[in-house]
Amino acid sequence: MRTLTQVLTAALLLVALPFATATAQNQPGFRLEKVVEGIDVPWGMAWLSAEQMLVSNRSGQLFLVQDGNLSAPIGGLPEVHVNGQGGLLDVVAHPNYAQNGWIYISYSSPEGPGEGSHTAIMRAKLQGNTLVDQEVLYKGEENTTRGQHYGSRIAFDRDGYLYFSIGDRGAHFENAQQLDRDGGKIYRLHDDGRVPADNPFVNTPDAKPEIYSHGHRNPQGLTMNPMTGKIWEHEHGPMGGDEVNLIEPGKNYGWPIIGYGVNYNGQPLAVATSRDGIEQPKFYWDPSIAPSGMAFIDSDNYGAELRNHLLVGSLKFRYIVHLVLEGDNIVANEIVFDGIGRVRNIKQGPDGYIYVATEGDGIMRILPE
Repeated sequence: MRTLTQVLTAALLLVALPFATATAQNQPGFRLEKVVEGIDVPWGMAWLSAEQMLVSNRSGQLFLVQDGNLSAPIGGLPEVHVNGQGGLLDVVAHPNYAQNGWIYISYSSPEGPGEGSHTAIMRAKLQGNTLVDQEVLYKGEENTTRGQHYGSRIAFDRDGYLYFSIGDRGAHFENAQQLDRDGGKIYRLHDDGRVPADNPFVNTPDAKPEIYSHGHRNPQGLTMNPMTGKIWEHEHGPMGGDEVNLIEPGKNYGWPIIGYGVNYNGQPLAVATSRDGIEQPKFYWDPSIAPSGMAFIDSDNYGAELRNHLLVGSLKFRYIVHLVLEGDNIVANEIVFDGIGRVRNIKQGPDGYIYVATEGDGIMRILPE
């Protein structure tokens, strides 16, 4: 069996066949180290220091992990509506956390005048084992009681802008195309919740000024490429059509007008796979892999073959996909760590190693032998 290095090197030669796939099972030369146990659906991972990590459990708990030990559930959380795909979702630390102490969480919030719940973004500080100084920075307007497509990931860029994703909520596909409604969008704020003056729809009548891009279905991957500073996203399609996108201000990414999947009854859903004025994905999967979590790897811990490329987790097939980049283009892909579990999130830790959060199996760290 080939080593991971050999497989990744082979993947780099697939530039003529950009969507070809090579499978690598039970990666020789690498081992998995269990870091965290006892969390059913570890959704978000955020390092407060090299020794401390926050982990969110979708069922509504936030934990501090130190030396492999879980704290008692952290107090001071907002009211969380645990509803299907909703619950306590992402958690990130401010890029200058050591100086300002801000922590950001996304969650499905039942607060507001509408029906059901919708994705909210809060920031707070950790004092002892309790969140204090809570501030809700954004709250989507409720429009359905369904428990689907909340999003939701959070990312910062080099300039300190805060990005977050909200899905179309499943019941109203048209949300993704309507600038006066929440859902199916990537949003951008200052770190304190203010709307940036150069957001693309600030001067568009009736549009929500926080919107940065639209036409998304259910984005559960959002991250900055540390090499370029650009924001990347991935989202669930229906049956087929999961996408990876490079996010640019004001752009329309198509849902539900264009797409590469079909409805769950097998009938066509999007009217086309392309249309003038609508962005094409950098990569898509058909059939769907149910992507969740993504990370660019800029560490040297795994050799030159993986450095500066992208990893995406699969919930459906329980593996990780390595996407090979040339500039802003994905030129090859391959499956790695097949059978690792239902991957909910992937992050590169401050030690340069890859951490993988899996449903039911906790969080593992990938180490070379």
